[in-house]
Amino acid sequence: MPSPRRAAHVAALVLLLTALSPAPAPAGTARGSHRPVPPVTEEMPVVPPEDSSRLAGRRIVYSYPGPTPPPALLRAIREGRAAGVILFGENITSPTQLHAAVEQLRRAAAEAAEPRPLLLMTDQEGGRVRRLPGAPELSARRTGLAADPVGEAARSGVGAARNLAGAGLNVNLAPVLDVYDTPDNFIDHRERSYSQDPSVVGKLGSAFLAAHQGLGVAATAKHFPGLGAAPRDQNTDEGPVTLSVSLDELRARGEEPYRAAVAAGVRLVMASWAVYPALDPARPAGLSPAAIQGELRDRLGFTGVTVTDALEAGALTPYGDTSARAVAAADAGMDLLLCSARDVTQGDEAAAALAAALDSGRLDRSAFLAALRRVDDLRSSLTR
Repeated sequence: MPSPRRAAHVAALVLLLTALSPAPAPAGTARGSHRPVPPVTEEMPVVPPEDSSRLAGRRIVYSYPGPTPPPALLRAIREGRAAGVILFGENITSPTQLHAAVEQLRRAAAEAAEPRPLLLMTDQEGGRVRRLPGAPELSARRTGLAADPVGEAARSGVGAARNLAGAGLNVNLAPVLDVYDTPDNFIDHRERSYSQDPSVVGKLGSAFLAAHQGLGVAATAKHFPGLGAAPRDQNTDEGPVTLSVSLDELRARGEEPYRAAVAAGVRLVMASWAVYPALDPARPAGLSPAAIQGELRDRLGFTGVTVTDALEAGALTPYGDTSARAVAAADAGMDLLLCSARDVTQGDEAAAALAAALDSGRLDRSAFLAALRRVDDLRSSLTR
């Protein structure tokens, strides 16, 4: 702030210059207006408002092909147009290579005008679903059958967090909280469910995530409100899935483990792409305000970050292209959009659609900014 003496000096100089050579009114000023134009000084920098494309990009999780982050992705990160990056097996060839890739991504984030940690994530559930070698080696099913299942779940959470943190990652898309209803169905076939008992799933999932987050790596409960009723041949990655369970059953089995996870402080929740007619007969959970706002937020009290499953999933074929899916997900209450097609242009298309919808009023601006605050708060809370 300028001193009173300097302010007086500047004001006097402005009056003198105005008297000697009146400046034309700036664009947008009514003819005949004599409102003085404040001088631009070192103490009064001109800061343009943040554009919608950058706001939208801060809700996108990108992916890329191969072992090396491409220039287009690094540019988006440097320009503040990315919330995070998801890594898959094809992005990881060795510890040395992964370290170099993560350092490139983190360096680009540090070069942004408003640097924040990137959300660097992967699926490290345990058992057959692991992107990094090593912990946790037990699947969810084997954890549930252990002599001390709660203790084993906590040890798995510690192992997963240490493994990811050692590689420079700060978000795990785990644990799975699906309660399987039939042995060898879709979720049980790959041993991704702890139990057929929702209370057991809630206890073990909460033990995993609490131990995990205690080491500074955010955990993600998935796939809300539950894929435990999906038959073995029903995969939302490949095509539409409808789970016609009653509302009472859905709440008593599918949603119940999330109540425990919310109480345990889970940072993120991933929504399912299945359709649940008891909640919304027309849209998958991740595109449904009834599922996300009504059940997850209002009924269960979750205040953290919501994240979609893969935006390119076959289950979303009836719901339009990437742009339409992105806007529908954001409108339903999804904070982060997971663009995992290993193509940077997918993330760019999703961000462009969000920006256009924000500018046109298709997306409510206050809700949009609230989602962005949740994402930014999560990013700022992670030190890696």
